Amino acid sequence: MGSLEGLDLGTFGVYTFDFEHLPAARMREAVRDLEEQGWRALWFPEVGGREALTLAGYLLSCTERLHIVNGIAQIWSRGARWTYGAARLLADAHPGRHVLGLGFGGEQRPGVKPLAAMAGYLDELDALHERTADGRTAAGAAEPAPRIRRVLAAYGPKMLALARDRAAGAHTYHVTAAHTARAREILGPDAFLGVEQAVLFESEPATARAIAREHLVPYLTTPYNLAKFRRLGYTDRDFEDGGSDRLVDDLVFWGDLDTIAGRLHDHVRAGADHVCVQVIGTGPGRSSLPYWRRLGEALLPG
Repeated sequence: MGSLEGLDLGTFGVYTFDFEHLPAARMREAVRDLEEQGWRALWFPEVGGREALTLAGYLLSCTERLHIVNGIAQIWSRGARWTYGAARLLADAHPGRHVLGLGFGGEQRPGVKPLAAMAGYLDELDALHERTADGRTAAGAAEPAPRIRRVLAAYGPKMLALARDRAAGAHTYHVTAAHTARAREILGPDAFLGVEQAVLFESEPATARAIAREHLVPYLTTPYNLAKFRRLGYTDRDFEDGGSDRLVDDLVFWGDLDTIAGRLHDHVRAGADHVCVQVIGTGPGRSSLPYWRRLGEALLPG
């Protein structure tokens, strides 16, 4: 479990939005703390804060063993040439520690379908790699090509198949264990499947669901997320009033540590190689690190 083209990410990892806005010094302290706790992989998004590959480089430079995974770098935020150049540098500077996660977020391109956009982007990346695969730069100087490992954000069958055929595997976000099982069927036994899962340390149902609904607002108002949920059997009634109890409880695992840890293993049993856990509900100015420590004690090898 946890293997991605020879990298051992562990069965469980950390997923966080926290580093989108934290000062550099606090990020450095936090990521080193996570590494000392025993986590092997840290995933982070690219939403509206810091540029994905610059942040990956900084986090890699702050740590010694932790794998840093873009979850995801948006393909419409930078051209393939610049993504390839940055990922190649990270692979060279930090061998075997960076995973390039790609997704179709960023500035919208009217009329361009996500699947076609991703396939075209991968074509460009592969062409750039082929130009340098013989170990020489354009100027003719010797330069070994480091290995760039990549995964794709994927939900529907066609994107999952693309992730199987053109990448190391897939990264999913806000899905159920049922989706994990379907994704594994499409990916087959060999491709990597990394699943994000939101958790909330709150045992009072009304309070937990209120916090979870606040977290889910952006995902219940975007067409591709709603399409994903509909494929899982949810209906328009599940999207009303911030989400039905059924939808909220399926997408956010809340309760005490034992309850949360038990439900996280559902994804593993359904076929996930790796589950990256997102702690929500910590509140402004509060750190998630104490919760990561508790989760680590329950989930990580002794």
